[in-house]
Amino acid sequence: MATTQEEQVTIKAGDTIPNGTFSYVPYSPELADGRACGVPVKLSTDDWKGKKVVLFSVPGAFTPTCHVSHLPGFVKGYDAIKEKGVDVVACVAFNDAWVMSGWGRVEGVDDKILMLSDANAEWSAKLGLKSGERTRRYALIIDDLVVKSVGVETRPGVNVSGAEHILAHL
Repeated sequence: MATTQEEQVTIKAGDTIPNGTFSYVPYSPELADGRACGVPVKLSTDDWKGKKVVLFSVPGAFTPTCHVSHLPGFVKGYDAIKEKGVDVVACVAFNDAWVMSGWGRVEGVDDKILMLSDANAEWSAKLGLKSGERTRRYALIIDDLVVKSVGVETRPGVNVSGAEHILAHL
């Protein structure tokens, strides 16, 4: 079967990440009970200059594999990832900022993992990691805006983009 342009991964270790802007709802204790929605703010990839970032992407919030396996692995492994010198852990999906915030609250993310909206998977498309309208399932280790490791799932499930795999590469 031929690989389409959309399926080709263009980002690789050693590349500088493309510029991008995400929206997200910063966590605050007022959001905990679910009666507040918060106000989305912008985050630029430029904010990661000089930082070590673990970014993982899921096709969609509240979808079976993402909800049961992918995000929970990073919540559970958060402390171990931070112990490896990581400054920022971020989850990306094509969902809007409110959905990402709500999903993070349900999963107990609090202020640990940035729950970023990659609207229309625009930034993921720059990486060659968009599938249809959604982001693909992938993970990047980024150090001072340079990609150190790329894991892109080619089959269903969470293997090369999961927290355990990332920990082994930090």
